[in-house]
Amino acid sequence: MRTGALAGLDPEQLAAVTAPRGPVCVLAGAGTGKTRTITRRIAHLIESGQVNPSQVLAVTFTARAAAEMRERLAGLGVSGPDGAVVAQTFHAAALRQLRYFWPRVMGSSRWELLDNKFRLVARVTRDAGLDSADRDLVRDLASEIEWAKSSNLGPADYPAAAEAGHRDLPSDARTVAAVFAAYEDAKVSPDGDRLLDFEDLIIYTTMILQAEPSIGEEFRTRYRSFVVDEYQDVTPIQQNLLDAWLGERDDLTVVGDANQTIYSFTGATPDYLLDFTRRFPEATLVRLQRDYRSTPEVVDLANRVIGNAVGRIAGTRLRLVGQREPGPEPVFVENEDAESEVVRVVAECKRLLRAGTAPTEIAILYRVNAQSQQYEEALSQAGIDYQVRGDQGFFARPEIAAAMRRLAGLAEGPPPPMGVVDAVRRALSAVGLTETEPAGANAKARWQQLLRLVEIVEGIVAERPSADFAEVVKQLDIRSKSKHALVVDGITLSSMHAAKGLEWDAVFLTGLHEGSVPLGRATGTREEIEEERRLFYVGVTRAREHLHLSWSLSRGDGRRATRKRSQFLDGLLPTPSVSELQEPRQEPDRNVLKALTAWRAEYAERQDIAPVNVMSTMMVRRIATELPSTLTELAAVRGFGAERTDAIGAEVLSVVDDSLFG
Repeated sequence: MRTGALAGLDPEQLAAVTAPRGPVCVLAGAGTGKTRTITRRIAHLIESGQVNPSQVLAVTFTARAAAEMRERLAGLGVSGPDGAVVAQTFHAAALRQLRYFWPRVMGSSRWELLDNKFRLVARVTRDAGLDSADRDLVRDLASEIEWAKSSNLGPADYPAAAEAGHRDLPSDARTVAAVFAAYEDAKVSPDGDRLLDFEDLIIYTTMILQAEPSIGEEFRTRYRSFVVDEYQDVTPIQQNLLDAWLGERDDLTVVGDANQTIYSFTGATPDYLLDFTRRFPEATLVRLQRDYRSTPEVVDLANRVIGNAVGRIAGTRLRLVGQREPGPEPVFVENEDAESEVVRVVAECKRLLRAGTAPTEIAILYRVNAQSQQYEEALSQAGIDYQVRGDQGFFARPEIAAAMRRLAGLAEGPPPPMGVVDAVRRALSAVGLTETEPAGANAKARWQQLLRLVEIVEGIVAERPSADFAEVVKQLDIRSKSKHALVVDGITLSSMHAAKGLEWDAVFLTGLHEGSVPLGRATGTREEIEEERRLFYVGVTRAREHLHLSWSLSRGDGRRATRKRSQFLDGLLPTPSVSELQEPRQEPDRNVLKALTAWRAEYAERQDIAPVNVMSTMMVRRIATELPSTLTELAAVRGFGAERTDAIGAEVLSVVDDSLFG
């Protein structure tokens, strides 16, 4: 029986943990226990006397991941008289080293950490004759500077690299390069003192270790063994730092999954992972493919998603093998419009909650943050707590708050001489709602949020055709204030990017239509499409047991169906026809079905009409399946409609509530 660091490992994990010192590459698929494996490897190296705890430096990309690694290592008891293993992010490790070595190389010159580029970029933007009051422009310029520096590019190299990389630029490449150069100059004072941004922490630490042999040797005497988690996300400057740490040695363990490369837009590249065994031909290569997270049904779908990938990364794909007991099949639901999709997702959330699933074990994922608003509102109306991961709630976001202030100010004046929706569009043009989607990632994000606000206005106007501008703005304000306060133990709302590294019992992948997944801009190059496919794969692999995939054929409000389901769903759907797929694969609640059937008969007798004229048997089943809790949700049940809701909606909801909670 294996004990200590080797206890409970499967054969592949054991091979990775016990591999000899030297270069080791662990290709770890989603849910295969990569953190367990690398922490056990560190513990084994220490327990077997191959390295002292204080000589190990483990790096990853988020403070949360580094904290988890430290916690796991502490639980394994890997500490010694000289200290414990150091587990940090790249930037935290570089900051610590730079503070120690800087005076020995740079003398009396000082440096200060620039923890936010915005003000300095705004200043050089103004000096370049650009509109520094355009906050999105400044943010997009700062993002381009970060990408260039992370990619180890200077201002002179930027234009050609931006063109080759199909960057979504806020201005022409030469102008961006000029702002970049001015920014770098502005960080150095006449007396030689410097402001260093987060990329500079990596760059200057690398420079010092490489330029001063004695310092490099001192560092390598201190640290002898290196571990890098999420190696597919390394940027060129981070790889340069890793090379400086290593020197001529090869005591390096890397762990990653090229199929989860979703941050190329920040400068991350899987090339170092893919080329590891070329650089180190003698490296030990281990593939972890036993998936302990998800049911075989979820694993099978994940394999089919990534099995459609093309290109170099696809050539290294891992085929996961589910290790859990069988569970429910993934559910595919096509909806007539976006509102129906939201209603069905929330109804299924309620079903899971009643069945005993904890709210913290349910996640609703979407491609862009603007899509959260509909779920925030629907969950609030249903009385379900939620948290928005990695972002604020919709109405709390700065661009929406600014838009609401502008609309409120205009509502206090005379009514505009045009339709309400047109008036709102014109008012929001001053805060970023252009006629067409703008260039630049931050400008696009603002535009998407403002467009969603217009869609909410369109919905209010559809509900209240006679409402004037002031009344519509009042209704907007009511909506903004009626949502639940954000909590930490509710259902999670998250973008797919922000969900990376997390998992839940039940996951809803929503908005799976072309233009959303893949995102509208990702139609130009194969590389962009493939990164979007990998993002979809990451979403699928977040689910442990329940996986619900949905899309809608129109935005709603009477618009004709113009959307197509995502190309990534091709070949994944089960054999039933599309019309059958429109019905969720769920069984109606028996108590609600029985009570609604009895109520329908009683109501029909009162009105002296046939029960089928109250509502069809299929409609009764739909209501008992979707379990609406508000008139809006009830009206969205296919076939029920607004007229029937006005006539009998209150009674129907009373029957549903009494059956569930009476």
